[in-house]
Amino acid sequence: MDIKKQLGIIKRGVVEIISEKELIAKLEKKKPLLIKAGFDPTAPDIHLGHTVLLRKLMHFQELGHKVIFLIGDATARVGDPSGQSQTRKTLTADEIGKNARTYEKQIGKILNTKNPNLYQLRYNSEWFSTHGPREKSSSPFAFEQFVELAQRYTVARLLERDDFEKRLKENKPISFLELFYPLMQGYDSVQLNSDIEIGGTDQKFNMLVGRDLQQAYNKERQVVITTPLLIGLDGVNKMSKSLGNHIGIDDKPEEMFGKIMSISDELMIQYYELLTDENLDEIHKLHPMEAKKKLAKDMVRQYHEENLAETALKDFENKFQKRDPFTELKLEAKALKSNLCDFLVTEKICVSNGEYRRLIEQGAIEVNGDRLKDLVFPIESSKEYRIKVGKKRFVKAVFRP
Repeated sequence: MDIKKQLGIIKRGVVEIISEKELIAKLEKKKPLLIKAGFDPTAPDIHLGHTVLLRKLMHFQELGHKVIFLIGDATARVGDPSGQSQTRKTLTADEIGKNARTYEKQIGKILNTKNPNLYQLRYNSEWFSTHGPREKSSSPFAFEQFVELAQRYTVARLLERDDFEKRLKENKPISFLELFYPLMQGYDSVQLNSDIEIGGTDQKFNMLVGRDLQQAYNKERQVVITTPLLIGLDGVNKMSKSLGNHIGIDDKPEEMFGKIMSISDELMIQYYELLTDENLDEIHKLHPMEAKKKLAKDMVRQYHEENLAETALKDFENKFQKRDPFTELKLEAKALKSNLCDFLVTEKICVSNGEYRRLIEQGAIEVNGDRLKDLVFPIESSKEYRIKVGKKRFVKAVFRP
């Protein structure tokens, strides 16, 4: 695939690339790149917020590059200060290990984990501990390495990050471990020789530290790609299990379906952009309810099975959509207007002939399930008409003799 097409795939749902020029230079080498994304197992199970990054990794796999799914079992002991107003609670090694095992089990639902040319699972305890989960580190992180790493970055640079600056102004404590966290994450990039690191916008500072450290260790700097933070079910905060606003990829099909149906229409579009490869122009043409049901069904299908997605859809419709959305208008046949435009304007369903014409051009008027393409549509008193106008106007016209 030529570079322009690759960039089109890579840039979908991306906030920033640092830098695009460097990315193009790496792609021009026409060899598989190493794409790193780190996940601290601070809670069990992967949710849809995680899948924004996982899907971007999947895109790189489809382009023939190798992704490294890095489980930050060592960094999880420290706690990422990104977006935190106070020091995180320290987790035990057992808690972290238990959480990490759920990640290992679930990532195969999105990534190709079978092909070693496209996928590698790593733990950063391999270099930060003498007891890594896969094997003992051949060169455990010694005190001399700690000194060397600490020398390569300044406290002033670390305190530039917004989270720390805000806490200092509010006289809230910052632990030394939190200051060391960006260096640990950056050192992961040094160890892995990553060409690209992908993370949420809240990880930008940490990933830029990785670029700086690679350069300090005389390595080629990684390109940093940031993705949006998926908003959770509350419609305000990023999706997080600790906030209870998440949708787990192992949620029961009917539970997943119902959660997605509860989100706002505006949030639904973000979910389509970040969680699917759908053409957004086509999605905008759908009625919001139909678009949301399609999204819910697609998510259940992706993380469960086709038959379970269909069952979840029918279950939702039986529980919540028994009411006919079409408002019935019983009209005198003698007052019948002979064409649809006059009828809709007379009944104040369209405000004017101009609005009617515009809606027809936009494909936003349907009669008995068929989208109208012609301005002239004759109507007869002997028939019933289920008319959908735009996204919110549903009318069933019944004519009495």
